[in-house]
Amino acid sequence: MRIIFLGSPAIAVIPLEALVQAGYQIVAVITQPDRPAGRRNTLTPPPVKLAAERLGLPVLQPPTLRDPAAVAQLAALQPDLGVVAAYGEILRQNVLALPPLGYLNIHPSLLPRYRGPAPVTGAILAGDTETGVSVMRLDRGMDSGPILIQQSVPLAPDARAGAFTTALFELGSQLLLEVLPAYIHGTLIPQPQDHRRATFTAMLRKQDGQVDWRMPAVQIERMVRAYDPWPSAYSFWKGQQLKLLDVGVRPDLPAAYPIGTLWSEAGQPLVTTGTDILELRQVQPAGKRPMAGAVWLNGQRSAIGHPFDSPQE
Repeated sequence: MRIIFLGSPAIAVIPLEALVQAGYQIVAVITQPDRPAGRRNTLTPPPVKLAAERLGLPVLQPPTLRDPAAVAQLAALQPDLGVVAAYGEILRQNVLALPPLGYLNIHPSLLPRYRGPAPVTGAILAGDTETGVSVMRLDRGMDSGPILIQQSVPLAPDARAGAFTTALFELGSQLLLEVLPAYIHGTLIPQPQDHRRATFTAMLRKQDGQVDWRMPAVQIERMVRAYDPWPSAYSFWKGQQLKLLDVGVRPDLPAAYPIGTLWSEAGQPLVTTGTDILELRQVQPAGKRPMAGAVWLNGQRSAIGHPFDSPQE
């Protein structure tokens, strides 16, 4: 089998390494171009490129697969199958048609729920207690192709999007290797999704993490976990951004101050929300390292009774 692999971020390294370790022939790795990163805008290769070079695999970095020249490059590889993991671009029909066996994709949700780019974030925000991972064949729609295999897993009440997504890609890589031989030999036929049950997620934006204190405390707590590591949940305190890294809901406490106001109990910073009280266990002020909420509170003079800034546009 001649397989092409398309992926870019660190989570995509997991299935790439799994395929190589299982002995599959990867004729090329297609990933996003090197891009500026960090405060100094240093040109940085995507993690999949670094992994491919370490594994001795050829790498292609077309700016876009909408370019006919890039499509011709892929066609010249004569792939039998493609595997896609968080590549970063929707594949058009002329690319989808290249491998006779199509493209298989690992998606960290129980499709058709949470199609789109942020499925784990969507599940955490919804308060789901179960999610999973799907291996599917791509079609022209958004995560709408037929499914080869799925496996459900519990979604713990303290799960964070970054770490949990990694765990789902590890599971998805195992499932991919499990079904690949049968799929290649034609004894496993992908099953169509029930499109009537589909739900969708959108691309995350920085402003998604901004807290509105009128929300229930339980929803803000979910935001902290759902937007970890990016864009993170945050508010503004005296004109400066304050990231909320770890919080807890305190339904046992009566609201001693108005919504959005900072107060304390036994030295712990608390904020009144639309429903219940939120305890700030760990925060990160702008330009500083993460710190315990109590340490941050000690540095605030005359802070008790001071409201957080209104949400910024």
